[in-house]
This record gives sequence, C-alpha cells and structure tokens, in this order.
Amino acid sequence: MIILIAEPLAPAGIEFLQSQPGWTTIVSNPKEFRQHLPQADALLVRSAVEVNQAILAQAPKLRVIGRAGVGVDNVDLDAATEAGVLVMNTPGGNAISVAEHTLALMLAMARHIPQANASTRAGKWEKKKFMGNELRGKTLGVVGLGSIGREVVKRARAFEMRMVAHDPYITPKIAHDLGVELMDRESLYAASDYITLHVAATPETQGMLSREAFAQMKTGVRIVNCARGELVDEAALQEAIESGKVADAALDVFASEPVPAGFPLFGSESVLATPHIGGSTEEAQEIVGVRIAEQVVEYLTHGVAINAVNMPALSPEQYRALGPYVTLAERLGNFVAHIATGNPRTVRLVYFGNIAGNSTHLLRSAALAGLLSRSTSKKANLVNAVQIAEQRGWAVAEGHEPRSVHTDSIRLELQTDKGITAVEGAVFLDKPRLTQVDGIYCEAALEGFLIFMKNRDVPGVIGHVGTVLGRNLINIANFSLGRSDAPPAPRLPLEAVAVVSTDELVPESVLAQLRENPAVQLARSVEFNDSAIARTA
Repeated sequence: MIILIAEPLAPAGIEFLQSQPGWTTIVSNPKEFRQHLPQADALLVRSAVEVNQAILAQAPKLRVIGRAGVGVDNVDLDAATEAGVLVMNTPGGNAISVAEHTLALMLAMARHIPQANASTRAGKWEKKKFMGNELRGKTLGVVGLGSIGREVVKRARAFEMRMVAHDPYITPKIAHDLGVELMDRESLYAASDYITLHVAATPETQGMLSREAFAQMKTGVRIVNCARGELVDEAALQEAIESGKVADAALDVFASEPVPAGFPLFGSESVLATPHIGGSTEEAQEIVGVRIAEQVVEYLTHGVAINAVNMPALSPEQYRALGPYVTLAERLGNFVAHIATGNPRTVRLVYFGNIAGNSTHLLRSAALAGLLSRSTSKKANLVNAVQIAEQRGWAVAEGHEPRSVHTDSIRLELQTDKGITAVEGAVFLDKPRLTQVDGIYCEAALEGFLIFMKNRDVPGVIGHVGTVLGRNLINIANFSLGRSDAPPAPRLPLEAVAVVSTDELVPESVLAQLRENPAVQLARSVEFNDSAIARTA
C-alpha cells in the first residue's frame, strides 16, 4: 500500500501511517507530489492541492483521498466519484479552534481591540474613543448548529449571552438541550445583536447574507463569518457597513482567496479580517492529521468509510453489523451479471428482516457494483456504482420488509429486454450464500468458481455433468440442486437449477459440451475474485 502525503501533515499522523506493516508512506509537497501519483493508493491533502480530473487521471491505482480538514472545496467530487475514488474529510476536528476564533473576533469587535492596539502603538492614548460594549445580555444568532456551532454556543454561554439559532436539520430537543431557541432565518436576523455563520456553502446558503437579509437585521448588528466566504454577498455587506446597518464585520473567509490588494471591504475600519486561520491551531492540526490518517487506514484495511463525502458512510459498529450483507449484495449482483441474458433495464432490491430496518444505501451500491462488474470498462465499485447505473439509464427500486418471516436476506431482480432473473441470498456464519434462483430453492456458497445451469428435470442430466467435467479433468467441489414445485405447463417436466462449485474456471468450450444435452437450457460460468468490495476497500 502506498500513501502519498501532498501537503504538511501532523507528525503523529505521518508516524501512524509509517507504522502500518508493509505500507510505504511518501511525504511530498504541493509542487512535487504529482510524480508519485501513478503508484499511490491513497492521497492526503489539506487545502493547497487542487484534486481535479487531471490529477485523478494520473493516479490509476488511487482508492481514497483524505482531506485533513472540514471542507472539500479543493476536491472535484464528481470526478472522484466517476473514478471510483472515495473522498473523506475530518469534520469537527477543528471545531474548538474555529469556535474560539469566533469568540475572539466577537470580543475584538465589541472592544475595538485591533484599532486600540494600532492607536496605542502609534503613541496615542485614546481612552474615550474606544468605548466598547459587553457581550453580556446581547443576543447571539448562530446559523448552523453543527459541531462548530455547538462549540460556539457552549462558549458564548459563559458570557451570559442570549442564544438563538437557525438550523433546519436540528430537532427541537437538541436545541433545548443546548439551551438555544430555534427560529427561522428571518426571525434570527431581526433578533440578533451578533450573527455568526457555521454552515457549508451550498446552493441554498450561497449569498445568504444579502441586501434583503441585511435589511431585516437590527441597526448596529455585528457579523462574524468563519465558515465560507460564499455565504456573504460582499458588495451588500459593504453597503450595509457604509449605511450603518452593520456596525462591524469580522471575516476569516472570503469569496476569493487569497484576497487581492485593494479589496473594497478593507477600506473600512469596521471590518476585522484574518487570513482563514480559524482552524489553524497546533491542537486542531494535530487532531485532523491523526484523524485522517486513522480513517485512511481503517478504510484501506477494513473497508470502513468514516466521514465519507461521496458515498454512504457507516460507523465501525454499523459496518460490523452490515458488512457481511454488503458482500452478499455485491456477490448476488455479480452472480446475476453472469447468468442473466439481455440488456438491463431495471434493478429491484428487496431487503428482509432486521437489515431492512437499517439504511440500505450501501447495500444498493454494492449490488449495483456487482451487476456492473462484467459490463463496464470503468472501475465499478461502491463509490461510483450508482452514478454509472444512472448513466446507463437503469431504473433502480428498493423495497424493505423488516417484519418479514424471512431470515435477514436480500432479493435482487434484474429485468432485461429478455426477461427477469431473480436471486436471493443470506449470510450464514458471516459467509454469503445463494438461497434461491428464479423462485427455486438452491443453496450454494457465493465464492470461487461456479457453473450455473437451468434444465428440465429429467433423468441423466447429473450424470451428463459429471461425465463432461470428468472428461475435461475439472474437479467438482460441491453440487447443489433445486427444482420447481410445479411444471410450467401440464404434462411438462419440472424445471431445475444446479450450482456446481469447481476448482477452476470452466471455459466456454466445456459449457458448450454441457449444453449438448437437450435437457440443458442454460449453462454459464460464474467467477468471484476481484470484487467491487475489494477494489473499494
């Protein structure tokens, strides 16, 4: 395993990666890392390196990109997903540092600290000019109650501030436990003496502090932005400062970074600016460096995707419970890809038992990755399987039956222009096993090399299989049989299926000999080796 570190990372994180047996860790820099991309299994970045389609094209072995920080603005998520590369970050790792910086900016505005510092160092003593205000008793409006917003609330409480918040993804109970009053955004604007932003830049939040928003605020409001520069309409902010609507603004982030010389907002003493240093503390960099190293190791070693941003993520506990069914779903998809005939149109997945009560996004991705394993030149895996299926025009449907009498199991149906192929499987002793094909019970291990056959249930078929395989020196490891409960029509023989496990892949020439028996309707080889799960994890 080769791990490429393209930007400075905490020494403890580097040491953890270097301690992995058999792994090679390459510590590079933003100017020289490209030469190591062809060999890299993992790429670790911060914010200076732009990971785009051109970079991904140079890294054919790449399986995971680790961003030591919160945002992933410097990573092309669509290109990474299309390439089948997982992207993960470390949300919350710098939450305390950003929260402390937020409070520091609030205090600096309230007491005019930057201006007083400059004046005093210039030999002046302007005590009356720098009359300030207490935070006590003021209303703080927190937009976004994620990990950073919550840490801000904890610290602002010590200043005896009244706290209100807007976050449509937070329940009233959580807000109550935090001692925060939830309200809509317009009400928050109207009520707040200080407003601090702690949300991601999305189409819904971009430019949220607009002319209309400033018009709804108190005169003399103070603004803090340590989140994303795109959240603030900078021209509208300048107008609000010039009109007196906004008394002060403290900005750690900007729409374009680094900020060019002559930036209009910097012409006002009411603007306090820092160069995107909210998370730049020794403690935060140590935390995110170690966390991203641990997450990359966990993913490459065990397939557990923690803090993934372009695929459904599971906690280690969830993965231990659901992991065997992820493998089962992928194997069922692979099996159907080998035995079905025609061009796929619709994929239907039904989950039975306890697993039906959990999130099944990863199971769906695994099943699609298995189905795509034989029919695409792209690297189909858990990361990009849904995207590839959509590009091919497949319709995907899911059903959940948690109260079913079935044991925990998965049914996969593939509808093509030639008909429907349906399989069902379960996990026994942590191993994926086939249980039904087209409604006929037939149990077999989903591993190694298999022959799948459909035939009319008449004498001589089993002997024919043994004769053909023996004649070609192919050893049978296991033989599973099943047949339908009723014939397809009166006076016709029952339909039967067989799954034959062999020690090697059975070539097409031998399958053709099996089909020489008039009772044999279908004979296909199935191979399980480099699965979509293995390619991802």
